[in-house]
Amino acid sequence: MPSLTDTYYGNELQAWLIALGVTVGILIALRVVEQVLIVRISSLTTKTTTIADDLVVGALRKTKLLYLTIVAVFAGSMSLKLEANVRGVLWKVVIIATLIQAGIWISRALQIWLENYRKEETDGGQRMTMNALSFIGRLVLWATILLLILDNLGVDVTALVAGLGIGGVAVALAVQNILGDLFSSLSIVLDKPFVIGDFIIVGDLLGSVEHIGIKTTRVRSLSGEQLVFSNTDLLTSRIRNFGRMAERRVVFKIGVIYRTPADKLEKIPSIIREAIEARENTRFDRSHFASYGDFSLDFETVYYVLSADYNLYMDIQQAINLAIFRKFAEEQIEFAYPTQTLFLEKE
Repeated sequence: MPSLTDTYYGNELQAWLIALGVTVGILIALRVVEQVLIVRISSLTTKTTTIADDLVVGALRKTKLLYLTIVAVFAGSMSLKLEANVRGVLWKVVIIATLIQAGIWISRALQIWLENYRKEETDGGQRMTMNALSFIGRLVLWATILLLILDNLGVDVTALVAGLGIGGVAVALAVQNILGDLFSSLSIVLDKPFVIGDFIIVGDLLGSVEHIGIKTTRVRSLSGEQLVFSNTDLLTSRIRNFGRMAERRVVFKIGVIYRTPADKLEKIPSIIREAIEARENTRFDRSHFASYGDFSLDFETVYYVLSADYNLYMDIQQAINLAIFRKFAEEQIEFAYPTQTLFLEKE
């Protein structure tokens, strides 16, 4: 019958049993701590509206039993007399397992964040972009973890990266435009200089944003055709976004003939003001006899439409124009238009 003092691989049986007990105890403790953390943080998620606690809980649920076992075995081995190279191997196994587990945690957190984004985002193009960016993010994550693992295994990562760098430069040069559009797409999705439905002007082109993709953004012009912009070109251009406009400033001019009496001229600003203030969703600013034109006395008026809706603006402007036209007819005020008067003299 084996004795507790019997020696196996440089350690007494009693030491092996103690190490086993420590391993089992630590494994149970780690498992209990994991479950307690999940329960506690899960209870907080019902009281908060942030996604941060959901990310933590989701990541913790992906903790692998194998990882906890490796950590527990290493902790238990600390009570044993082991050769330096054996302990070094165990330490490297723990490091590699920790790197892989960290990758699993981060990947799961990224997945939860993406799922939450999908629930809030209704545009299919935005979803497709985020899916692609999520894939690239995971690819970079696991490539980084792989390099760290190789470095811990003694592989010369610097030389490896340098060797891959030559080919990488060639590939990067070949796809630099695609990568530029990809990162521009990421900028649009995260920074949101415009969103689906916004009316934008880029240079002399204008229309409503229909789709934001990985490489291009598509805009529907007022005349009906679809305009396709490269994301990189779009972000390097000056964009006027009317979708973010809270109110619209309107400036218009009216000219009357030079034969209009002074008392009629004094009435015109009041007539225009009444026509504007009679409309809903407007705010009058000013109306003045601004200048003497070539063939008219010019009045300049400024008011605000309290909406970014272009159709509403046109409806209001039409109603104001008709009201001014009717009032001018009542007051016998004549609009000016280009005319020439010839004076003939008899000698």
